[in-house]
Amino acid sequence: MSVNQIDMRATARRLFSYLKSYRPAFAVAIVGMAGYAGVDILFISQFGDFIDRGISQKDTNYLAWAPVFVIGMFLLRGVFNFISSYCLTWAGTHIVKDLRQELFSKMMTLPVSYHDKHSTGELISKITYDAEQIKQTSSKALVVLIHEGVFVFGCLGLMFWNSWQLSLIFLLIAPLIAVVVSQVSKRFRVISSRIQNSMGDVTSSSEQMLNGHKVIRAFGAVELENRKFADVNNRNRQLDVKMEATRSISVSLIQLIASFALAFVIYLASFPAMLETLTPGIFSEILAAMMLLLKPLKQLTTVNSEFQRGMTAAANVFLVLDQPSEQDTGTVQLQQAKGLLQVNNVSFNYPGHSRQVLNDISFTAQPGQTVALVGRSGSGKTTISSLLPRFYEIEQGEILLDGVNIQHCTLDSLRAQMATVSQQVVLFNDSIANNIAYAYRGDLSRERLLQVAERAHVMEFANQLPEGIDTVIGENGVTLSGGQRQRIAIARALLREAPLLILDEATSALDTESERKIQSALDELLKGRTSLVIAHRLSTIEQADLILVMDQGKIVERGNHQQLLALDGYYAQLYKMQFSEA
Repeated sequence: MSVNQIDMRATARRLFSYLKSYRPAFAVAIVGMAGYAGVDILFISQFGDFIDRGISQKDTNYLAWAPVFVIGMFLLRGVFNFISSYCLTWAGTHIVKDLRQELFSKMMTLPVSYHDKHSTGELISKITYDAEQIKQTSSKALVVLIHEGVFVFGCLGLMFWNSWQLSLIFLLIAPLIAVVVSQVSKRFRVISSRIQNSMGDVTSSSEQMLNGHKVIRAFGAVELENRKFADVNNRNRQLDVKMEATRSISVSLIQLIASFALAFVIYLASFPAMLETLTPGIFSEILAAMMLLLKPLKQLTTVNSEFQRGMTAAANVFLVLDQPSEQDTGTVQLQQAKGLLQVNNVSFNYPGHSRQVLNDISFTAQPGQTVALVGRSGSGKTTISSLLPRFYEIEQGEILLDGVNIQHCTLDSLRAQMATVSQQVVLFNDSIANNIAYAYRGDLSRERLLQVAERAHVMEFANQLPEGIDTVIGENGVTLSGGQRQRIAIARALLREAPLLILDEATSALDTESERKIQSALDELLKGRTSLVIAHRLSTIEQADLILVMDQGKIVERGNHQQLLALDGYYAQLYKMQFSEA
């Protein structure tokens, strides 16, 4: 469902449902805004007396109190303004905080297949840009709507109190203004939706540039990326110009309609019969109220664009919040698994794709055994490692852990049985120690942490850093080499002590010397654990109990290292090729 197909009234009701927890603050803010507008109305209502009594009748006592009245009005106006602004900002920022938190939590529970279809920049834009637009709606737009709305009704009431005949003309222009606002709102909504998408493109392009700046520079693609971003950036600019043009035209049109009404009122006031019923003060008061009506009418139209942009942003956010979370249909709570892994007749294709990635895959890993997967890129090795923790659900075949179908297991208990070290190491902008201990459950002593770091050869480079193992390593370990990042990931897996270990090209980023050091730690780690090893370097899996050779989603050869060499098939050719390169 697209944003344009969403009922904006339903979106507004849902957005305002977040106000429930902060209703007292909003109530005080509304009182403050109404008081702020009321002071302005009261100030205008004294124009007639000031002219008739103070100027025309030269009432010096009345004029003597006029300065005190002016100061008092502006003091009261300031108090109401502070109360409304503070309370509204406090409540509005809380609502945005709640929405951002809910959005952040939701994104972590969305299926992996959803993240596959949406860029990181697009999703980040929901948390940052869209949430900020909602904040504008819940603060700035609401202030204008309430304050200027009260002010407009106050001015109209004041005009009708003084002369309903002259004021009646303003009721005739109301339908015209309503038609203009309605048409403009539709236009704002369409443009706002395009701006949201455009901002997602800007964020996504920026994120790709920042993540890949080394590749961009190395391949001399700076100008290419500049041109690509210029297109995205200019598209966003064009949409902003369209929004501003629509806003300006609507404001000018509404003010033009109001000016005709004002001109007609002045024309009617020139009739002798009408002049007899008006004093200079009353006429000045009506005229002042009419003139002052032009500004709130302009602001109410201008804020319409902010409101529509906020509603569109809210619709975008709710689209994500309404996505189905990862389904945890399992009921079996796994404790400490023994590690018997059985994959029976598994076939799989990714959601939304018809091509089968895996075709009738079957193998068994006994507790403590190491099963290695080898084959060319795209043969399905990594897909198998993604199916074990149920990042994707299989529809054909079954995977059993200790005889229990993993689809019957709760996700938390299933994933607690696994430790993963992948080729793409993910580290956090924190210390080495905290990255190793990430999500560790239970008490962790300093001695235990250092022991694990030593076994993974982390301390060799950590001791050379300013704060040792407590050194903050930057976003995704930007200050470390690929091999150092890989060692931290292996230390994290060592600390987890899960009965099932998944190594996806775990030593791919290491040089030969580092690989030998890590391999000794991995050999220790593999003892007593069932391990699934995806390897490119065949030298690292020579001791595996079972080697599965994959090609185009099928297992084409299986056996141990010596058996596969004796077959003189695909594995033997691959081994000879790597051996000759070495």
